[in-house]
Amino acid sequence: MSKLKNDTFLRALRREPTDYTPVWLMRQAGRYLPEYRATRERAGSFLALAKTPELACEVTLQPLERYPLDAAILFSDILTVPDAMGLGLGFVQGEGPRFERTVRDEAAVKALPVPDPEDSLRYVMDAVRTIRGALGGRVPLIGFAGSPFTIACYMVEGQGTRDFLHVKTMLYRRPDLMLELLDRIARATAAYLSAQIAAGAQAVMLFDTWGGVLADGDFQRFSLASMRKVLEALPREAERADGRESIPQIVFTKGGGLWLEEIAACGADAVGLDWTVNLGQARARIGDRVALQGNLDPMVLMADEAQVRAQALRVLERFGPAAPGVGHVFNLGHGISQFTPPENVAVLVDTVHEYSRRQRSGN
Repeated sequence: MSKLKNDTFLRALRREPTDYTPVWLMRQAGRYLPEYRATRERAGSFLALAKTPELACEVTLQPLERYPLDAAILFSDILTVPDAMGLGLGFVQGEGPRFERTVRDEAAVKALPVPDPEDSLRYVMDAVRTIRGALGGRVPLIGFAGSPFTIACYMVEGQGTRDFLHVKTMLYRRPDLMLELLDRIARATAAYLSAQIAAGAQAVMLFDTWGGVLADGDFQRFSLASMRKVLEALPREAERADGRESIPQIVFTKGGGLWLEEIAACGADAVGLDWTVNLGQARARIGDRVALQGNLDPMVLMADEAQVRAQALRVLERFGPAAPGVGHVFNLGHGISQFTPPENVAVLVDTVHEYSRRQRSGN
């Protein structure tokens, strides 16, 4: 595997000095790009696209061909793990993911296997290996998984949900069963991310999309504790052809600003923030304990170019000047919308790079 030409993203996660603020975008490979839509049409379906390593590699690299982003993120889906556990994942046009089987009782929980990542999830590892080779050391590759609680939501509900009826019913009626389910998912997720690291991922991220729907106390018990289990089981270094490299960890809880200090203490190197959090206040709250990632509202990218620039500068100014032991990775506060004009992404990336370079040089 080639030596990295641009390691700014990794240095920011490690809170080392950088010449500028690195930037990547959640869902940066996706439907807002016409070339992605063309590749998906060739694949025939989202799942076929995700399960074909060469096509997953193609769409992973597409945004890097357009924009000078500082990291690539594996093209995949957080629901690959429950699919490998035998729940039968499918995508309904206009309705999103659905599982053929749900997990709502003791028998269903106990029947769940911990899949071998190099067996039922081999296509993901092959995609990681293919992408690393195609990147040629241009930028680092991020591997990822859903948090155990977020995955549990889909497994119990069987699909996306607004009221979390079944998962919260299990959580309050049978907290012991929910904890057993989360433990199985945590073990499967740790094995999955460890395999991604072995295959070549240079940083890993846990997406806790639904942790923010929990009550205070429940978040700590059911979401944060299970994420900590995953992180503790992951290797912090990987052996590569050119030596050992450290593997930074990022956690992102949408709606988790209330618990920022507790999330920052979970063992990760960086904490992602959604757009509801003031970045400067977040920096003041946690000091130099972890790097921060975020946190532009994705809908800003629907505005005109002047507003995109202004809002990007606002995020950078709120974070404040670079300092020893402090790290910031610019990102959105959630995934990019499929309706985003691609030209606005170019404006955003260029603005972040140009302004942060001037910030550091004092010009």
